[in-house]
Amino acid sequence: MFEARHNMDAPTTTSADNGISGEDSGWFTPHQSKAAAPQPEPAAPQPEAAIPQPADHQRETPKPEASRPEAPKRSAHAPSPDAQLIQRTMAEIGPIADKVTSYFYALLFVHHPHLRGLFPASMDTQRDRLLKALLTAAEHIDNKQVLVSYLQYLGRGHRKYGTSAEHYPAVGEALLGALSHYATDSWNAETEAAWVRTYTTISQVMIDAAAEDEQKAPPWWYAEVVSHDQRTSDIAVVTVRPDQPYPFLAGQYTTLETPWWPRIWRHYSFASAPRADGLLSFHVRAVPAGWVSNALVHRARPGDTLRLGPPAGTMTVDHSTENGMLCLGGGTGIAPIKALIEDVAEHGERRPVEVFYGARSDHDLYDIDTMLRLQQSHSWLAVRPVVDRHRQHVQLPDAVREYGPWNEYDAYLSGPPGMIRNGIDALLGVGIPSERIRHDEFEELIAAAR
Repeated sequence: MFEARHNMDAPTTTSADNGISGEDSGWFTPHQSKAAAPQPEPAAPQPEAAIPQPADHQRETPKPEASRPEAPKRSAHAPSPDAQLIQRTMAEIGPIADKVTSYFYALLFVHHPHLRGLFPASMDTQRDRLLKALLTAAEHIDNKQVLVSYLQYLGRGHRKYGTSAEHYPAVGEALLGALSHYATDSWNAETEAAWVRTYTTISQVMIDAAAEDEQKAPPWWYAEVVSHDQRTSDIAVVTVRPDQPYPFLAGQYTTLETPWWPRIWRHYSFASAPRADGLLSFHVRAVPAGWVSNALVHRARPGDTLRLGPPAGTMTVDHSTENGMLCLGGGTGIAPIKALIEDVAEHGERRPVEVFYGARSDHDLYDIDTMLRLQQSHSWLAVRPVVDRHRQHVQLPDAVREYGPWNEYDAYLSGPPGMIRNGIDALLGVGIPSERIRHDEFEELIAAAR
């Protein structure tokens, strides 16, 4: 049983097992009782979290989880005891998520006002990102292979906000305070202990990743806009020059911050393979209420300075295989697909590459000329536009089913989350195994770029 402490344990900066220990040695002060929480429901500030959300799209292999000696054996597919308790809490707070979010931020900023500076000055939209990321990570705590990689990405990305190891206990206290205040039916000492262990795991993985990244990369890069190509009324190709070398792989993505909206970061994929001149290009669609996307499309001009976060993502080419590549790109999701094609060409490979370029209208095929020029230059490349011209609900997955067979292909998907989910179902249906399907979306953890 977890014993409540009155003083915070010192956070660590390294962990022998990536923080996945399953032990009760939590390093933040847990919420001790409902009486300790403020009784009147405060009017909370509404900021966005200082946790980034990967773009359209995430994975490394974590170290094995240490087992608890007293834990009963369970099947590979059964939730762990901690996961069952966490899922019970999640089910209870789901219908009142807004209240939990407001209370969480109220606790965080009332008890730790110095942390307010890590958040945007005004964030009335998507204010629940931090709490949502923590809760979703907790709910998927048994999915270590995907979750650890995602948390490592978050830990590295946290550096650009000025986040440090000593900030995590405060977030943990606010998390337990909000959950215990609202999950009154499911909350008890056993549930609290499960959340303590889970948050300790989450935070330690992030701390370790940040500490390791600090040894080899800056927290952010400055990048000057060198060209702004307005392709349509709501889509622009923005090209920037980083102030220092920026290593990345074709198919990856990064986060961007504009000077007009400080501390608000959004995710965009690189639209080319690494270039000799070091320039980076991004395809940006302005979306309703999208502060960053609208600034990049309608306001950014050559000479403006942006900030870049670290690169991330695993939707990269496996050059150890000769399998063909089946690429599905929807909307601006064609950007990383174009980068993958360039990567294959630069490696001198002649594997077949089949691209399905989806759009709602011809207008949305803003980069089709570039894709067709690539097709003319490479005999191994085929590009197939898929347009729902007559609103017959033509979908990329439907087009993929008409061609094939795809049994000797690896699949790559990039685009809106719904397209990715439908695409995965279609690819599995035509016989492509899940281990040969690459994308960088992890359910609710990944927010669409805005």
